[in-house]
Amino acid sequence: MRMDYFLWAIVGAGRTYVVDCGFTAEVASQRKREFIRSAVDALALIDIDAATVEDLIITHLHYDHVGNFACFPKARIHLQEPELAYATGRYMRHPFMSHAFEVEDVVGIVRLNYAGRVEFHNGASTLAPGLSLHLAGGHTAGLQFVRVHTRRGWVVLASDVVHYYENIETRRPFTTAFNVGDMLEGFDMVRSLAASQDHVIPGHDPKVMELYPAPRPDLTGIAVRLDAVPKSGA
Repeated sequence: MRMDYFLWAIVGAGRTYVVDCGFTAEVASQRKREFIRSAVDALALIDIDAATVEDLIITHLHYDHVGNFACFPKARIHLQEPELAYATGRYMRHPFMSHAFEVEDVVGIVRLNYAGRVEFHNGASTLAPGLSLHLAGGHTAGLQFVRVHTRRGWVVLASDVVHYYENIETRRPFTTAFNVGDMLEGFDMVRSLAASQDHVIPGHDPKVMELYPAPRPDLTGIAVRLDAVPKSGA
């Protein structure tokens, strides 16, 4: 199945939170992934300057979610504490577990922690009114997802708690898993915190781009608004 890679911007009350930051062109080449544009360029299309972003939420430390962290020099990194322990711990000696991590990304986050720029969370945490983080695990030990209140109700940015709509609809776990039981429980968790199953946004499903409208006509196929009502039957 085709896999899309997303990052998200949550904008409101004079503050911007970015959720995940994709991977670099170099890593895309190494891993034979199609590279369309950098996280910095993608955000610039919606008038967000990565250099000024103050909060970067990293759902987990896989290469496709953390690869451009260095492009956010002013940002505080929001991460679940178990995730860094997992990414630097005993399980990384197993290629099945470590293959989705880039060592330099993990080491870079360790350096940022020493610089005082990582804010660790343990479980549910409210960052702002209408914005919260939730620990799910499953795919990785410290995978988190984001719940945000929008004009259409509570939307859950599920990240890799739900890779594709099919995962949650059929309750079928994704193949890369640290704990399959936690992955299955994660389906229930995201559904319970979203206004409906239509308010759950998977981490990699191309259908997201079909369901939601672009913020501007020139961004069709590039960016979507998740506070809009999705199209039916897409």
